[in-house]
Amino acid sequence: MSDGTTPGVTAAPDAPTTSGPGLAISTTGLAKVFRRQRAVDGIDLAVPRGSVFGFLGPNGSGKTTTIRMLLGLSRATDGTIELLGRAVPDALHDVLPQVGALVEGPAFYPYLSGRANLSRFDAADPTSDPRSRRERVAAALDRVGLTHAADKKAHAYSLGMKQRLGLANALLTPRELLVLDEPTNGLDPQGTREVRNLIRSLADDGTTVFVSSHLLAEIEQVCTHAGVMRTGRLVAQGTLDDLRALGSRTVTVRTPDRGQAGSVLTRMGLAPRHEGGADVLVADLPSDVLPETVTAELVRADVRVRGLTVGGGTLEDLFVALTGEGFDVAG
Repeated sequence: MSDGTTPGVTAAPDAPTTSGPGLAISTTGLAKVFRRQRAVDGIDLAVPRGSVFGFLGPNGSGKTTTIRMLLGLSRATDGTIELLGRAVPDALHDVLPQVGALVEGPAFYPYLSGRANLSRFDAADPTSDPRSRRERVAAALDRVGLTHAADKKAHAYSLGMKQRLGLANALLTPRELLVLDEPTNGLDPQGTREVRNLIRSLADDGTTVFVSSHLLAEIEQVCTHAGVMRTGRLVAQGTLDDLRALGSRTVTVRTPDRGQAGSVLTRMGLAPRHEGGADVLVADLPSDVLPETVTAELVRADVRVRGLTVGGGTLEDLFVALTGEGFDVAG
C-alpha cells in the first residue's frame, strides 16, 4: 500500500495482495505524470472479483485519471495493470469486450432516439451478434428503466436519463467487470435507488463493479470494499469493516458517578476526559476493546450508567482523517 497516510490512521493489517487470480483489477506502482505533476503516484489497487468496490476521494485526487489508465484511455507513466488477470494495455483487445464502462458522463447522437443510439453503439462492437441486437437493446433499456423513453430523442433526455442510457450501453452484453464513474450523477432519489439496486443485482450475478463516487451514503449502502485516494495516492483500501476499523472510536459515558467511572476506565487502559457536561466522560476506544466490555466493567464497579455511546469508526470519519476534507453525505 502506498504511503502518505494521515498520522493516527494506519493501513489495514491484512491488506489484500495486489496480484493473483482472485482479483478483477490489480495495479502495482501505477503512476501518471502530467509535466511535473504526479496526478497518480504509485498506487497498488486490489479489487477482488465479485466485489462492489467504491473508489473514493476528493475532486482532483486522481480517481478519474486512474480509471482512464485502467481502460486504456490514457497511458500510464509507470507501473503495471491487470484486468481480469490479463496485463494491459497489451491484452486490451481481448479484455475490453468483458468490461463495461461509464466514464466522465455519456455522449450520444442527440437527434437519434435512445434505442437507435444503443443500436448504433452495439453495431460498432465487432464482438456483438447482430441477430440478437434488437432483443439485447430492449433488455438493456428495460434494466435501467428507460423502456418508456426508448424512442425519445436523446437531446430531450434529462441528465439523469442520459446517465441511465450510458449504463444501458455498458450492459448491452454480459460483462465480467463494470467500471462506473459517478453513476448516480444527475439522478433523482428514485433513480438513485434504481441504480443502487441495479449494481446489487449485477454483483449478485457475479459481475465485479468498480464505482467511483463522492456520495458516502451510496458507497456504504452498495459497496463491499473501498479504496480512498488523496492527492494521487491510495491511502487506504479493504473491506468496509476493515476501513471503519482504521478510524479512531470514542466511548461516551453519562453517569452521576463520574469520578468512580473515570477510575474504572483508567484501570482498563483508557484515558477518560471531561467533555460535554458534568455527568459526561469521553475516552478513545482502541479496536481491541469492546463497548460491551466497558459497560460490564462499569456495572461490576457499581457505577450508575445513564448512557453509553460509541462514536467514530465510520467511513466518513476515516475519509476526513485520511484526506482532511469533508464528504458529501447526501444524495
